[in-house]
Amino acid sequence: MRLFAASLATETNTFSPIPTSRASFEAAFYAPAGEHPDLPKLCTAPLLIARRRAAQEGFTLIEGSSFWAEPSSTIDRESFESMRDEILEQLKAAMPVDGVLMGFHGALVADGYDDAEGDMLERIRNIVGKECTIGCEYDPHCHLTEKRVQLANISILFKEYPHIDFLDRGEELLSLVLRTIRGEIKPVASLYDPRMWDFYPTTTEPMRSFVDRIKALEGQDGVLSISIGHGFMHADVADMGSRVLVITDDRKSAGDRLAADLGRELWERRGAWSPRALSMEDGLNEVLAHGGGTAILAEPADNAGGGAASDDTRIIHALLQRGAQNVAVAPVWDPVAVSFCHGAGLGARLPLRFGGKTAPESEPPVDHTVEVIGLAVDTWQHFGAAQVPLGDAAAIRLENGPDVILISSRTQALGTELFTHLGLDPAAYRVLVLKSAQHFAGAFGPGASLILRAETGGCCPTDPNRHAYTKVTRPFWPLDDNVEGRLLI
Repeated sequence: MRLFAASLATETNTFSPIPTSRASFEAAFYAPAGEHPDLPKLCTAPLLIARRRAAQEGFTLIEGSSFWAEPSSTIDRESFESMRDEILEQLKAAMPVDGVLMGFHGALVADGYDDAEGDMLERIRNIVGKECTIGCEYDPHCHLTEKRVQLANISILFKEYPHIDFLDRGEELLSLVLRTIRGEIKPVASLYDPRMWDFYPTTTEPMRSFVDRIKALEGQDGVLSISIGHGFMHADVADMGSRVLVITDDRKSAGDRLAADLGRELWERRGAWSPRALSMEDGLNEVLAHGGGTAILAEPADNAGGGAASDDTRIIHALLQRGAQNVAVAPVWDPVAVSFCHGAGLGARLPLRFGGKTAPESEPPVDHTVEVIGLAVDTWQHFGAAQVPLGDAAAIRLENGPDVILISSRTQALGTELFTHLGLDPAAYRVLVLKSAQHFAGAFGPGASLILRAETGGCCPTDPNRHAYTKVTRPFWPLDDNVEGRLLI
């Protein structure tokens, strides 16, 4: 048995001010064919797991290239086509193969390719033919289009948000692909579209119980897999939105009913899946008044994990106006300020301008006298089993204001190493302001006595009505009220 595995992944925010090219991928993560490290990455689990299991089970794995870019704006056409074609040429050279494993994010948008993964899968199918088994792993914040579901035999999404289960889902994908190739199962897809978008954190109710319930349904009555596509609302594409994918062992009617039932439940509980989003002032009032442990105020709108710059300064200005201390803001992306802090050295006091560089929405930079209280070179933070680079980092303390973590590689708050590698204890602060939407909850959530989210500036607002969509298929909730769900496949 011969399998081919590769990965091309990012999350495109079509409203982001940050350009994206092949260089963006190569700067974040690029592993040419056969050169993927043994460390897991978010969207390359199928390849890494297949490598281990090929050695154990005796099948042949041909490894293609893997690409990842931190979320940002639409990819230029030439860059996408060069990465796509690099993998396709590797697949052609590997033929014949019995199966293809692709690690996608599922929200990649390039110039001329609103469904870039669908385009790639169409080309893969043309190379391998109808009898080859194609399996894809996706982030739940994908655009789960009909085209890509129909072209692949098996599509599986992470179930957890934060995405702590990407390795588990990779194992599941490979197992189902191998069973399909051996003729043990006949996967059939049912895809339901409730015509809506919502925010579905799995660390809190009601989504926690919902995910536990769909896990319990798998393996029963011919159900092979259930995936909930959350959708990625910071992309203006026709297929943006939540979707339910059920894969059964040749039980299409039963799969259709289950997908529709779960999709209707998403609709009936619309608005209840998402935690409340406060104004910046109300959020600050609540966390600063909170006593008894560390309070977290998340800042989703400036989340690098959704394509924002993570250099918005308005919440820092507000904290300075209040004279708020024993508060930390993390992370702020500013490579120039980081280099100045490293040049000044640990313990130095210097006038520093930082933040507010990327777009008018980032607000004016902060000009303040700071003390350098932590430095780290080429550092990282955990994201589940993966390590995410922070680049060089610096911790600064503002006079009569908060501490701020500055980083040189743009990313969101994910792991406590964001603090500990700089010699700081996140639990020692009364308030943490974290530039993230939900992924912070995996590492920081267990130690928090209160978690709130505040709407600030940036290209990742919590309300879809703040985006000027032109391509999203209407009607669609919460943009419209008269909405009716439908079975797509």
